[in-house]
Order: sequence, then C-alpha cells, then structure tokens
Amino acid sequence: MSNMIKTYVPVLTIAGSDSGGGAGIQADLKTFSALGCFGTSVITATTAQNTLGVKSIHDIPVQHIKEQLEAVLSDIRPKAIKIGMINRPEVVEVIVEALGQYPDIPVVFDPVMVATSGDRLIKEETVEVLKKELFPISHIITPNMDEAAVLIGKAVDSLPEMEKAASQLLTYGSAFVLVKGGHLNGDSVADVLCGHDGQMQVFKSEKITTGNVHGTGCTLSSAIAVFLAKGMEVEKAVELARNFVFQAIDAGKTVKTGQGSGPLNHFHQPKKMIIHELDQ
Repeated sequence: MSNMIKTYVPVLTIAGSDSGGGAGIQADLKTFSALGCFGTSVITATTAQNTLGVKSIHDIPVQHIKEQLEAVLSDIRPKAIKIGMINRPEVVEVIVEALGQYPDIPVVFDPVMVATSGDRLIKEETVEVLKKELFPISHIITPNMDEAAVLIGKAVDSLPEMEKAASQLLTYGSAFVLVKGGHLNGDSVADVLCGHDGQMQVFKSEKITTGNVHGTGCTLSSAIAVFLAKGMEVEKAVELARNFVFQAIDAGKTVKTGQGSGPLNHFHQPKKMIIHELDQ
C-alpha cells in the first residue's frame, strides 16, 4: 500500500454566510461533511441572521471573492461546485470568468432570492444577469416555486405549472432544471426534474409537519453536488439528495433551535468519510 495515497472528495460552495447556522455556507459545509466530502467555500456576503429573519447583509468586496476563488480552485480542485446566494451582477461576472477555466466541473446553482423568513436576498438587476451568464454554465439549477415564478415572470403554484416552468427555464441554457414544490398544497411534496432530452421526472415524498425547514434548499442543492462529485448521474443524485433532506427534516422536526424557523438535522446519519484510493 506504500504506492497509494488517500484523498477526500472535495466539493466547493460559493454562497452567503448565515450567522444563525441553518442555511447558506454553514448548511452547505454541514451537508458536505455529513455525506463524507471535504468542503471548501467562497463567501459572497455575510448576513446578520437568525431563525427569525435577516437583519442585514454585508457584501464581500468583489476582488476578495475573486481571490477566494483563485485560492481554492488552484489548490483543492473540487469534483463539483454548488452556488447559492449571489446578490450582485459584478459577482456573477467574477464567478463565470473563474469557472470558465474548469468546464468539466459540474455546477449546481440554487438561485437563492428569498429567505425562508420572506426576506429578499438579491438585487433585482441581478436576476437577468444570472439567467444570461450563470444558467448556461450550470449543470442543474434548483429554484423553488417562488424563485421559478420570479425567473419566468408568472405564478407557479401547481404541479402542471411547475412542469411548464421547468421547460421554460431550460431555455436559459442549463443542462437540467429541478423545480422544487415544497410549498405545494396537500400532504405531499413534489419536485420536477427536466432535461434537454425532453424527459420530465416527478419526485414525490410525504410532507413532514414541522417549523424547522430553514436551509432546506441549500441542503438539497449541496447534497446534489456531493452525489455528482461522486460520479452519479443527475437523476440518481437528485433522488439520493431528496432522501437525505427528507431524513434530515424528519430527524430535526421536534428539536427547538431559536425562536423561529429552525434548521434541519444534517448529522442524522452515522458519519462515514468516503475516500478515493489514487495511484501515486
């Protein structure tokens, strides 16, 4: 075994920081760790945030974001990249330029626009830039119903409308679109996956009654990135990521954290670090 080395599976998150620990960078890194990957991060903004809402947002200087990207990508090249909160057009441009040098790394983009509390997290002028520049380099985008509505300019509040929205969003250039239906009325949750092959796949699961859903979207997109990093196809990555989130919500449904919308239990599974054996 002397001629073998061990490495962790590295996954990068580019997103905002949640000081309350339930969403954003914090949720991403917890997800990577829980699923056996080594997480690296590029922070685009910090928030003064807790379970009750977002108090303020501090933008990280664009030059520093660029330097974070260069530092991570040049040394710990990720097997997949998750992108979350980007609230300024100039940040989009820096990210697209940097990732253009790594077209083989799958990108999971969660277009975070509104926090669970209802607080707006993105500037209006950024939306069009995201569609034009970031969607085309994304392997999969994962908007929820509200975000999909903002992106296509009309309400999305039923399963048929989610399917139409997924097809429309594909025209912006990503390989896949996953429209999340966590807010659908009824006893079940449905997510719609659509790809350029025309196949529409609907994933359904039981809706868990709980107030602890802060960071659900961040966790799902991060889990998808993990499974893509491990070499899985998108359909399987989405299926496994949804299972992980379902279990994390179920495990945390009776836990009290803060006075508002609490987090998931990311570490509900025994932690098993997954390694690759590489020839030296």
